[in-house]
Amino acid sequence: MNQGILALVSSIGCTSAGSLQSLADAMHIPHLFIQRSTAGTPRSGCGLTRSNRNDDYTLSVRPPVYLNEVILRVVTEYAWQKFIIFYDSEYDIRGIQEFLDKVSQQGMDVALQKVENNINKMITTLFDTMRIEELNRYRDTLRRAILVMNPATAKSFITEVVETNLVAFDCHWIIINEEINDVDVQELVRRSIGRLTIIRQTFPVPQNISQRCFRGNHRISSTLCDPKDPFTQNMEISNLYIYDTVLLLANAFHKKLEDRKWHSMASLSCIRKNSKPWQGGRSMLETIKKGGVSGLTGELEFGENGGNPNVHFEILGTNYGEELGRGVRKLGCWNPVTGLNGSLTDKKLENNMRGVVLRVVTVLEEPFVMVSENVLGKPKKYQGFSIDVLDALSNYLGFNYEIYVAPDHKYGSPQEDGTWNGLVGELVFKRADIGISALTITPDRENVVDFTTRYMDYSVGVLLRRAEKTVDMFACLAPFDLSLWACIAGTVLLVGLLVYLLNWLNPPRLQMGSMTSTTLYNSMWFVYGSFVQQGGEVPYTTLATRMMMGAWWLFALIVISSYTANLAAFLTITRIENSIQSLQDLSKQTDIPYGTVLDSAVYEHVRMKGMNPFERDSMYSQMWRMINRSNGSENNVLESQAGIQKVKFGNYAFVWDAAVLEYVAINDPDCSFYTIGNTVADRGYGIALQHGSPYRDVFSQRILELQQNGDMDILKHKWWPKNGQCDLYSSVDTKQKGGALDIKSFAGVFCILAAGIVLSCFIAMLETWWNKRKGSRVPSKEASSLQNETTTSERKNAWPLRPCLKLGTKTWRSQASSHGLHQSSQLGGPLDDP
Repeated sequence: MNQGILALVSSIGCTSAGSLQSLADAMHIPHLFIQRSTAGTPRSGCGLTRSNRNDDYTLSVRPPVYLNEVILRVVTEYAWQKFIIFYDSEYDIRGIQEFLDKVSQQGMDVALQKVENNINKMITTLFDTMRIEELNRYRDTLRRAILVMNPATAKSFITEVVETNLVAFDCHWIIINEEINDVDVQELVRRSIGRLTIIRQTFPVPQNISQRCFRGNHRISSTLCDPKDPFTQNMEISNLYIYDTVLLLANAFHKKLEDRKWHSMASLSCIRKNSKPWQGGRSMLETIKKGGVSGLTGELEFGENGGNPNVHFEILGTNYGEELGRGVRKLGCWNPVTGLNGSLTDKKLENNMRGVVLRVVTVLEEPFVMVSENVLGKPKKYQGFSIDVLDALSNYLGFNYEIYVAPDHKYGSPQEDGTWNGLVGELVFKRADIGISALTITPDRENVVDFTTRYMDYSVGVLLRRAEKTVDMFACLAPFDLSLWACIAGTVLLVGLLVYLLNWLNPPRLQMGSMTSTTLYNSMWFVYGSFVQQGGEVPYTTLATRMMMGAWWLFALIVISSYTANLAAFLTITRIENSIQSLQDLSKQTDIPYGTVLDSAVYEHVRMKGMNPFERDSMYSQMWRMINRSNGSENNVLESQAGIQKVKFGNYAFVWDAAVLEYVAINDPDCSFYTIGNTVADRGYGIALQHGSPYRDVFSQRILELQQNGDMDILKHKWWPKNGQCDLYSSVDTKQKGGALDIKSFAGVFCILAAGIVLSCFIAMLETWWNKRKGSRVPSKEASSLQNETTTSERKNAWPLRPCLKLGTKTWRSQASSHGLHQSSQLGGPLDDP
């Protein structure tokens, strides 16, 4: 420094630049400052203090930092409203404070996150600390992101988020950094998925190849002037500006020599008294500012404020893609004078998808997807609720589709080797574009495929067989229990016996000519006749007997009335109740085994709930013990149809999607099923797409429109009518309205009548046989003479009978006795006095 200084050229950070600026201003030495960032991190404004006085000797070789202006213009062109900004630990976030203020004023939702040096640990911490719902929201935030970091950190960060499935093919990321070369661009594109936009500083290159190595009167080394040379590609922009700065100083020194206005150079010494301001510093500064040079960075010149206004940004990008390493192309450029030159419109899928043919994979599940026509040699035709939704989307968006059934007829579950089978596996291996059926949205499936918004709510239900209505021939006896019937029969016998005893203790007075008697048989018959409301023949005149019969008649009235009322109810409504009316009831019992489809979403749902030690509801743990018997092979089935058939023909309950089970119960021809389930829908049915598919947003938007205008409800009522032929929730086939009684209800009455007829015929035959046998014991002659004598005696003694009736009791009895009349034998008891 003692030999002389023409100018100071520094390529340092902002902190050191301030110290050199003070020194240069004090010693009147031109200072050409080339800002250098740490490890290729994007620059932030240094904020060097400048004055309008003549003692400002610092010139900024690199143009000002225009990151705020460029990012704002690009984000506005893409019409982003929500995004996240990632920055590395070396970047000063205050460098984009102006951008953050402007987007906040425009109502944009912007999040900031610092990327640590250990990116793998950072991603692992996210998965450990976030719940599934929070992780899904975080994935949605990552769909739009801006990366403000050095290229090496950006490569590592993109690799980690892609490998951990935090981003999908529909993501769009912007990387902005001046220090990005062609090699970095290719590497970033190769590691990323979705759409990528790269913003970097570029320098104009002469179209004429022969002029690329010539800058004015100077020839530049072919290694430096060839943009495709690897050495040039790896050079930092700061080094390019250093080369041009030296070239600029050489031109200024040469001009001074030509003008013969050379002054002695400045001299610096560590001893303060020998250091004086350079007298020729101002003249040298003006020569540098007016000079300018065309170098590796283009035109290097300075404005009135001492800064380099020449800067150009190149905007590169890719389209949405499903493969890594897509081609990159130039989208536009930006400079402070003309602004953006090019179109960056983020083209989204619109309603016009004409000509697009989608390959659709499905699984047969009533009523979501069913085969409607299967003609040999022609493609199968399908129908169902999910097919109706797909047709509504196709008619509105204009696409066509080809549909096929998953080879293994499964929805999809992860395998031991990490792959997926079934419908989800077809999407993962990109053999299909979309998958549709009774497919539920689960966190595991969302890790490997994308889902539209739910088009129908989902809940777990249970299918059970209705209690069979048995034919009871003796339904007429149903109103009373067997023990009650036995008590009534015993009461009839007991009251009949009491009536007989009361009459025997206090014989009643019978009127003259009465042919009745108070035998035990007649008492029993009288009590039974009054019980069935048919009256009696024996007159009971004693007070005790009448009190007894009054109580008996009241008892009979109450019993008959109760019987009549209950009989009407039993013959019109079958009161059979099933004990299983909810999932809690199902889990608490063990008489009816139950299960689901093995390795299905329902199976995994019950397994996770049942094995979770923090689950408060013990219902799932009880259900899991039943479902997991013999490792799940005892009570589970391989397909849903097998479970339905098992319910219909056996003692079994099938746990499955409530919507599917309701359709089966409604359309069963025998109405032999009923369903129970949860009323709260915790998940939903959605359309599955390949991870990163560009169709997700447009499909979801159309589904929301179908739900809003009521078209989705119309499709639901088509397959789940409100007034079906079967009752979904009744455990028996209950008659809601009274109707005509059938022969089955009165079969027991006819059987009782038939038994009485048969018994009476048998007794009649027995009496006939008995009478004939008794009559055969008397000889015929003796019987004839006895009959003649009896006839003659009756004729002789018939005349005094009427007069004797007027006599006293003793006279009548003596005459009756003399004529062979015995009261006890004919009347069965003593006669009362007239």
